[in-house]
Amino acid sequence: MAGARRHALPRIVGAAAVTALFALPLLFMVSGSLRRPGLPPPRTPELVPDPVVVGNYGRAFALVDLGLTTLNSLLVAALVVPLTVLVASWAGFALLALPERLRRLVVAASLVALMIPLTALLVPRFALFETLGLTDTYVPLVAPALLGTSPFYVLLYHWSFRRLPVELYDACRLEGLAPLATWRRVAMPLVRPVTVAVAVLAFITSWGNFLDALVYLFDADLYTVPLGLRSLAELDRTNFPLLLAGAVAATAPVVAVFLVAQRWFLHEYRGTGWLGR
Repeated sequence: MAGARRHALPRIVGAAAVTALFALPLLFMVSGSLRRPGLPPPRTPELVPDPVVVGNYGRAFALVDLGLTTLNSLLVAALVVPLTVLVASWAGFALLALPERLRRLVVAASLVALMIPLTALLVPRFALFETLGLTDTYVPLVAPALLGTSPFYVLLYHWSFRRLPVELYDACRLEGLAPLATWRRVAMPLVRPVTVAVAVLAFITSWGNFLDALVYLFDADLYTVPLGLRSLAELDRTNFPLLLAGAVAATAPVVAVFLVAQRWFLHEYRGTGWLGR
């Protein structure tokens, strides 16, 4: 027992160090949001400001309707996340049915597509949506989800499905299951942690999508959280506690989603169902 504890100690220390590395910036952001309005950032780290001012949050929501922008971002994410999971998993599963040579070609093309910067597609995408009369709507923000949002998600699902035993797919065919039924009833339950990971990544991508919102949205009532923070920053560029209060409010949903999702990776679902292992 003592030997097991000694072996576990380095892992505990390493996990604590990584946690501190990611948690400290969040703590400093929260601490900065509680300082007196108009003060510049502190020259030294300050975890507990003196005095503590909670009114920055109310003032931030009063100056910019962050509640509305949060609801708008949640609406977009509610459309983007399920579509991303559905399309990416379908595409990743469909790759299994391709001949080996064609599958390798598609995977290589997907890796090349990952190297193309999104800004290179900004002008043709804007011209397309403007021609279709879809600017100043959420359609341009949701449309990438119809393609799986990113080739990375498709490849992640494909590699996960490939790690499942081949005998499992053979048994499904012998039972007369159609490909769609095999995907729904067999493959997807066995890669559930991957689905959670893709959903979290899609949520974070949608939540922080500043460029598309800036290009396609003109009506202030349609603004998402990134545009709300931009509006808050433009009102007073030197009021850092006020801006940090808005940033804390914008970051809280992302942290909450991660805290809810992390149990899928650390606890009961990382067992025999983890990629068929």
